[in-house]
Amino acid sequence: MKNPTVYIILLFSLFTSPLPGFAQKFNLATYNIRFDNPGDEGNLWQDRKPKISSLINFHEIVLFGTQEGLKNQLEDLKKDLGFDYVGSGRDDGNSMGEHSAIFYDPSRFKLLQSGDFWLSETPEKPSIGWDAAMNRICTYARFETSDENRFWVFNVHYDHVGQEARKQSSKLVLDKISANTDPGDAVIFMGDMNVTPDNEAYLTVVESKEFKDSYHESQLSPHGPEGTFNAFNWELLPDRRIDYIFINNNIKVNKYGVLSDNYGKKYPSDHFPVMIQIQL
Repeated sequence: MKNPTVYIILLFSLFTSPLPGFAQKFNLATYNIRFDNPGDEGNLWQDRKPKISSLINFHEIVLFGTQEGLKNQLEDLKKDLGFDYVGSGRDDGNSMGEHSAIFYDPSRFKLLQSGDFWLSETPEKPSIGWDAAMNRICTYARFETSDENRFWVFNVHYDHVGQEARKQSSKLVLDKISANTDPGDAVIFMGDMNVTPDNEAYLTVVESKEFKDSYHESQLSPHGPEGTFNAFNWELLPDRRIDYIFINNNIKVNKYGVLSDNYGKKYPSDHFPVMIQIQL
């Protein structure tokens, strides 16, 4: 046999490189990372940030939406992970306040376009909508994979007080998706909705027939706890599912998991990330 090393390298390349016309699969997540609060004694950002980066790397998550992240937190994750991100601060449309940022691995995805809108009656500018307690923002982006598949991501964090705001936010996001995407586009709608599945804000999405909850669409049984909010409480058994990833009919979900990774009876955030593996 002549030069077996060459044959091995060629075979390895064949099975590890995406080929034109073949569907790609990858892991993505939604993750409320908890804002950098100096009052979080025992759960300070400086201690949590390497654990979040480690979780993202270990689970091979190549795209994720964050909620609550402040500018300094986003820059920390960008540096640690080598990812890029899009998203504006909800308070000024620039860098002030919490973000609903979308992180992505630039070696895997090309950013085609991105933008933001506020979850309010005046979505084009920083504003509080309906009965909400504070500004809420949606960040969206369109990406292209190495095999030229394109897809959209819409990332939200709904209000924790106003029920009318949560319901109207779902309607607004669905309207924006309809206005900006084409019927054949692959679309992911994710985030912290601050509601359980019996709430009208959730039902508005799944009853639209445009989106399905990835929890119910996974080819494998859901992995991990059902609840996604842990409150930094090791003794709590989370049972409230308030973080979601919805997908439209142009996306297949291979697996779904709520990741309860911990370190010394501590969690990296007061929410668990929700991860899915999708196939375009």
